[in-house]
Formats: sequence, structure tokens, C-alpha cells
Amino acid sequence: MSNEWSLIETFKLGGVFMWPLLAFSIATLALIIERLFYIAWHDLGVSRLRDRTLELVSNGSKGEAIAMLTAEPRKSTSASILLALLSNAKLGEARMEKSAEAEAQERIRRLENGFNYLTALASLSPLTGFLGTVSGMIGAFKSIASATEVNAQLVANGIYEALITTVFGLCIAIVALIAYNLFMQRVDTFAADITKAVSDITSTLLDRDGKEESRA
Repeated sequence: MSNEWSLIETFKLGGVFMWPLLAFSIATLALIIERLFYIAWHDLGVSRLRDRTLELVSNGSKGEAIAMLTAEPRKSTSASILLALLSNAKLGEARMEKSAEAEAQERIRRLENGFNYLTALASLSPLTGFLGTVSGMIGAFKSIASATEVNAQLVANGIYEALITTVFGLCIAIVALIAYNLFMQRVDTFAADITKAVSDITSTLLDRDGKEESRA
């Protein structure tokens, strides 16, 4: 065996189980890139629209707030949620909160699309790698059993080749889990921010309506 490390040679040494691992690595990389671009393209900022909406609602300019949110680009995720809230304000507290919640759930579902595949790949990759290692170990011990002379190099080479799939499987799983957790952290932060924004705007709307009714 050559002492020079070669990715292609290592791939060949891993055996047939390296092919599904290669497919898993490509799928993992494709999912990460797709989700990275999707989340980066969408504007998940909440504070700017929340503050502006609160200011307009506090001044009794709900119509202006709706117009402002309607004019926001489609990539502004929080705008569509706050718009659903204000558009249903006249139907009562329960209805407008339910509308905002439904819109938020749909937007978050789109952001999390593909996350379940990342977790599946993170689970399947090390299992496939371990299966390849077990298969390789069986072959290695079979060679040892049939050899007339057993030496340390024969044993070491067999174990070395068998462990390659486990290493590749673990590497894929680590990358998938890191990406999943980073993406989930961003989505969870957005979910918490938009929930707080909806609560603040709802309270302001109710306080404003209560003051107007008391004056009447």
C-alpha cells in the first residue's frame, strides 16, 4: 500500500458502501447550499417593521401601517405576518391573532423545508459507514483466516480499510448536524422575535381601541 494519501484511492479502499456515502455527501451539500441561499435571500429582520408598525398604530394610523406593510417586498417574511394581523384586526383579538399565527406557521414551515432531510442524513450516514466497517472487518478476518501466515501488516491493513467508511459517515453526519443547528437557531430566533412583535402590536391595538371606545 502506498504511503501517499489519495482521495480516489481511499474511496476505492472503502468498498461498495462508499457509493451511498458519496450520494449522502452530495445530498447534504446540496441541501445546505439551497437552504443557505433561501434563508439568506429572505429578510428575517423584525425590529424595523415592528417599531414602525407600533408607531403608526399608536398614532391611530392603522391604514397607513397596512399600506406600509403591503409595499414591503415579498422577501420580507415579517411583513406578511404583521399584515395578516392588522388586516384582521376588525374581526376581534382571537381572529387576528389566529390569522397571524397561521401565516407565521406557513412562513416558518417554508424556512424549515428540508431540515428533516438533514437530520435523516445525519442519522443514516454514520450507520451506513458503520455497516461498511462491519462488512470490511468480516472480509479482513476472512483473509486472516485463510492466510497461511498472519502478520501485523495484514491485520492492520484490513482494519484500516474497514474503518474508512465509518470516518466518511461521521464526517457527513457532523457537517449535516452543524448546518441543521445553525439553520434552526436562525429560524427559532425569527420565530421568537415575530411572536413578541405580534404580541406587542396586538396589545397596542387593543389599548387604542379601548381608549377610542371610552371616549365615545
